[in-house]
Amino acid sequence: MNTISYYIWYPFIWLISWLPFRVLYALSDFLYWPVSLTGYRKKIILGNLEKAFPDKDECWRKDILHKFYRHFCDLFVETLKLQHMSKKTIKKRITFSNIEAIEDAYDKNLDVVAVMAHYGNWEYMPSINLHFKAQGFSVYRPLKSKGFDKYMLELRSRFGTQNVTMKNTLRKVVELRRSKTRFVLGLIADQSPARLEIQYWTKFLTQTTPILMGPEKIAKLTNGKVVFLKLSKPKRGHYHVNVIEYPGLVSEAEEHEITEWHVRQLENCIRERPELWLWSHKRWKYQDMRDKDKG
Repeated sequence: MNTISYYIWYPFIWLISWLPFRVLYALSDFLYWPVSLTGYRKKIILGNLEKAFPDKDECWRKDILHKFYRHFCDLFVETLKLQHMSKKTIKKRITFSNIEAIEDAYDKNLDVVAVMAHYGNWEYMPSINLHFKAQGFSVYRPLKSKGFDKYMLELRSRFGTQNVTMKNTLRKVVELRRSKTRFVLGLIADQSPARLEIQYWTKFLTQTTPILMGPEKIAKLTNGKVVFLKLSKPKRGHYHVNVIEYPGLVSEAEEHEITEWHVRQLENCIRERPELWLWSHKRWKYQDMRDKDKG
C-alpha cells in the first residue's frame, strides 16, 4: 500500500484497534470467509506445503491451508490491537519461560542474539523487552509505504524495543559495544536473502534453501549468547515463548553450526504446528539459481 492508501485506511485501523478482543475475533471469523473464498495466495501456499511436506496428501494440505487462513486473520486483528494495548494486557497475551537465560547473560556482561521467525504472532515478540534489563532491538526491513512503515515501527516500539534496519545492523552493534550498552538483538531469520547476498544453502523442510547468515555473524562478532525464541499458541489469542539457549560456546562453534542449529529449531516448530508459519510468500524462489550453479 502506498502513502495515500495509508491515510485513507488509518482512521479505520485506529477505530478497529479500540475494539475488545471478543469483537476483534468475531471480525477475524468474518474475514476468514472472503479470504478463504477468494483463495488468498492459495497457489503459493499449497505449492509451499507440497514442497515442505511431500509425504502428505492433498486433503491434508488443504486442511492446513484453511487453518493458516484462520490464524492469518487472527494475526491481522491482533496486530491492529497492539496500537492501544497496555503492558498488563500484553503480558497476559504472550508469556515467556526461561527468560533467566537472557538475564544471566546480562549479569555476565554478555549480549544476546535472539533468533525468531514469521511464526505464531511475531508482532507480539518485541514485548519481551519488558522482561529483562538489557535494551531490546528488533531488526527489520523497511516497508515501501512510508506511512505504513512508520505505523509498524510505532507498534513494534510500544514496549521499549528499539528498531534498526537490516542495512544498519552491524553498524549499530559496533556502536552499542563501544558504548558498553548491553543489548538483546532480535532477528527474524526465515526471510530469503537477496539473490546477490546468498552465502549459504541448507536442507530446510526437505528443500534446498538459502539461509540468512546474519544471526551467526553477529553472534561471532559479539561472542555473546545465542537463543532461539520458540513460540507456541496454547489457545486463541494467547502465545507462549520458550527461550532456548544454543548448547555450545559461540567462540568454539564451527562455521554454519549456529545457523544449522536455529534452522532445525524452526523446522521442529513448523512440523509441530504448520499452520502457524507464514506460508504465503515464495519460500523457495531461488532454487532455479542453485540448479544453474550446479550445472
